[in-house]
Amino acid sequence: MARKVFTSFHYIPDNWRASQIRNMGKVEGNAVVTANQWEEVTKGGDRAIEKWIDDNMSEKSCVIVFVGEKTAGRKWIKHEIEKAWKEKRGLVGIYVHNLKDSNGNQSNKGRNPFEDINVNGKSLSSIVKCYDPPYTISTYVYNHISEKLEDWIEEAIKIRNQC
Repeated sequence: MARKVFTSFHYIPDNWRASQIRNMGKVEGNAVVTANQWEEVTKGGDRAIEKWIDDNMSEKSCVIVFVGEKTAGRKWIKHEIEKAWKEKRGLVGIYVHNLKDSNGNQSNKGRNPFEDINVNGKSLSSIVKCYDPPYTISTYVYNHISEKLEDWIEEAIKIRNQC
């Protein structure tokens, strides 16, 4: 049975890449949000965004951060990571820069967003794994993620339960 997960990513550049992974059938997650729906949420300001995150992260066992070129350092990505850790959810990163977007383009590798968060005096990146598929061809990256995703989620949950 697929785990229920919350997916975190930088919407504009990486929504297509994230959708590819979410559509693999390996996870159940928060519903795909269209640009128009997200615009409606953001019109409500920070409280509306926080409520949307709270509602969609509820009852999820793991949070997957799809790491693109500009994911690290984003306010709401950081909030989602901190919330997941505080609420003892599994937490894992997957680099998606080598998956093609809707225009067939790949992007540059971004920074690890877990490096920006400290837990008990050490970087969260020393605890949380962030996987970078060892391929540059998009179909190979996709296949690698599809093959490993469920194991990565289970490992993330196990790591969080031990910390």
